[in-house]
Amino acid sequence: MRLQKFLAESGVASRRASEAIILEGRVSVNGRVVQTLGTKIEPGRDVVELDGRPLKARRKIYIALNKPPGFLCTRKDELSRSTILDLLPTEWSHLVPVGRLDRESEGLLFLTNDGDFALRLTHPRYGVRKIYRATVEGKVESKMTRRFLEGIEDAGETLKAEKARIISANNSHSVVELELAEGRNREVRRLFASQELEVTRLQRIQIGRIKLGELPLGKWRALTEPEIKSLLSPI
Repeated sequence: MRLQKFLAESGVASRRASEAIILEGRVSVNGRVVQTLGTKIEPGRDVVELDGRPLKARRKIYIALNKPPGFLCTRKDELSRSTILDLLPTEWSHLVPVGRLDRESEGLLFLTNDGDFALRLTHPRYGVRKIYRATVEGKVESKMTRRFLEGIEDAGETLKAEKARIISANNSHSVVELELAEGRNREVRRLFASQELEVTRLQRIQIGRIKLGELPLGKWRALTEPEIKSLLSPI
């Protein structure tokens, strides 16, 4: 493992900030100061110290949360509004959300201290699919969902669904499931807004192969080892 990654996983700082710490000569490996970026170490065998203090890599944690509406996907809010960390044990305050759900959206959200895991699930090049269920005011017609599949230009971005399924539709409201590969900012709401429809409830029900299932609103559970592997494997 690269030394800067080990520092980041020990909770010292971000990987980039850890690089600066190494260059400052504050890190030693087996008693020798190391200032070369990219130096590799073997966790559990090599002794790494920061300013003379031994470091240990944190245990990696992977949590699935059913986010309720009204909670922000951030670790701290300067306006003291409720955040997703209010729903977790205090010892997990170092976890970060994998991607985002806007304040009024709900559903499946992962939190972790594994930066590689977070990158694998959020970077567009990996194309990890997410499925959303939207309740919309008014009637959604098949011609609208076809436009979603073709792609819609909005604010200089192409918004596009990989799959779209109308679950129910009448003149008062409709329920639609959309599968997205990129998940741009507020993409589902913007897709429906392009058709002059307002989303009244938005729930993410699946990420990759992992479904929200019966996890109660506001509750969390640890991801299993097979689930973690499935998220890191190509679909």
